Amino acid sequence: MAKTLRRASAFGALAKALVSGARGGPSLGKRMAALPRMLKATARGEYDGGMRVIMMTAATAYVISPIDVIPEAALFVFGLVDDAAMIAWLAGSVLSETDRFLQWEKQRDAVLPGTVVP
Repeated sequence: MAKTLRRASAFGALAKALVSGARGGPSLGKRMAALPRMLKATARGEYDGGMRVIMMTAATAYVISPIDVIPEAALFVFGLVDDAAMIAWLAGSVLSETDRFLQWEKQRDAVLPGTVVP
């Protein structure tokens, strides 16, 4: 049940992100350009995307890797279904997380650096 909800939320995020780009939200190009900045900010510990970035990296490795849970050679259609589901989840997650990151960047840029004087 929880797995189904996560998939549904990933698909929902994918649909929302694709529509929001057309409605004045961040475009797909801005989201993809934000990916390297997001990875760098996460690696530095500035952005809290740690586990989500790790999961997206693992999903990317799974899709690229020749080793599958369900091999395409043995079960052609079913072997492709697990890859398609992983790609859809990955796309939704990347779009959702880049949207969150862009909002974080905007909020961070609004804060002036300095120290608080008591």
